[in-house]
Amino acid sequence: MAEPWLVAGLGNPGESYAATRHNIGARVVLHLAETLGVRLRKVRFISAVAAEATSHDASLLLVLPGTWMNLSGPPIASFARRRRVPVDRVIVCHDEMDLSFGALRIKKEGSTAGHHGLDSLVEAFRSPDFYRIRLGVGRPSGRKGSIDHVLEPFAKSEREEVEVLVADAADAVLSLVTDGLSVTQSRYNRGGVRES
Repeated sequence: MAEPWLVAGLGNPGESYAATRHNIGARVVLHLAETLGVRLRKVRFISAVAAEATSHDASLLLVLPGTWMNLSGPPIASFARRRRVPVDRVIVCHDEMDLSFGALRIKKEGSTAGHHGLDSLVEAFRSPDFYRIRLGVGRPSGRKGSIDHVLEPFAKSEREEVEVLVADAADAVLSLVTDGLSVTQSRYNRGGVRES
């Protein structure tokens, strides 16, 4: 079997954050763990939980850091180094305010657009060369600040679409490891639910 892929989901630890916009990346990894029938377990000496899984002969390491979002980089990079996963086989699932709600974009490397979780990863890996599964959560309306926006749960009216977005993002991860970036982009990249 080829060397593994590391799939990391960004978010904040604890039940109180589980349903927030900021944790939608973590939900993708939880969805993958459930779909692939594995349980995330505590990693020794690293603040993270992880599981090994396989899909279509691809070996996957699913990882959720146990740190705050802004400190995601060190545990993920430490785990990658321990398992000898190069940065170009790392896939990071994360919320994206620059995309309208429900949008999905897959890309490799590039700017972090001020996302502190991604900043932490670039610093820890000393490289931006990982894949990103970007899940659109939209910008706050009115005078609400961006921090309040991402730390709020999704509205009831959004929850059904969130389930679809998480499931599609999980499928995009599996497509990326088996079929590559350009096929996955053409298959899964899409605008948000309120875009024409």
